[in-house]
Amino acid sequence: MGVRAGVVVCVTSFLLGSLFTHWIADSLTLWKSPVTDEHLWIAANYYSILAKGPSELLQFLVAVVVLGGSTLLWSLNDLKAENLMFDGGSIFLFGTTIAMYLHSVLPTIASDFTSLPTPFSDGSFPQALRNTTLELASNHLVCSVALTGVLALQAGRYWAERADEDDDDFVMVEAHSEATSAQKSVPVSRATSKTPDSFSSDDREVRLPVKSLRIETLST
Repeated sequence: MGVRAGVVVCVTSFLLGSLFTHWIADSLTLWKSPVTDEHLWIAANYYSILAKGPSELLQFLVAVVVLGGSTLLWSLNDLKAENLMFDGGSIFLFGTTIAMYLHSVLPTIASDFTSLPTPFSDGSFPQALRNTTLELASNHLVCSVALTGVLALQAGRYWAERADEDDDDFVMVEAHSEATSAQKSVPVSRATSKTPDSFSSDDREVRLPVKSLRIETLST
């Protein structure tokens, strides 16, 4: 159980860190106002680098995602209440992240940022890519929040399991103490608990030898 939870936490943390690298572009388009054309060009160039990156990097990310998803599904085989609640929520959030990336993020980067248009003479950003760039930043934010929720659920599951273990230990200790006190409270008769050989010297009866006296009458 601990190994599976560790794998899920490591995979989720790795994916969350990978999304954090997009902060270079997303911070300029999502968190800074007003959004200037210069910010949009920086973000577009960053996404263009990702689109032209090696395919082995994408394959590695896919392998990591498959490892995390299969581990979460494997945890449901125990059919325990905490697994159905915490791991079920984790699977929903993890699946939401995968679906958003497969449906929106990856197709957008592959189709719109493989080759960027030539900047205009005045440096203005193309209007066709403006909304696309802003949507990518929003999608990355949603995925980051979902993966953070997975970590929170796994932490809640760990806390719940520790609380159950502490309760079980408390019940066992309390039952043992009650059994011990019950044994001490049973009255034991002193007479029945001792054998004739076990009496101390204080308990033995002291008997003195008695001699018979003979009285003779004297005749006068």
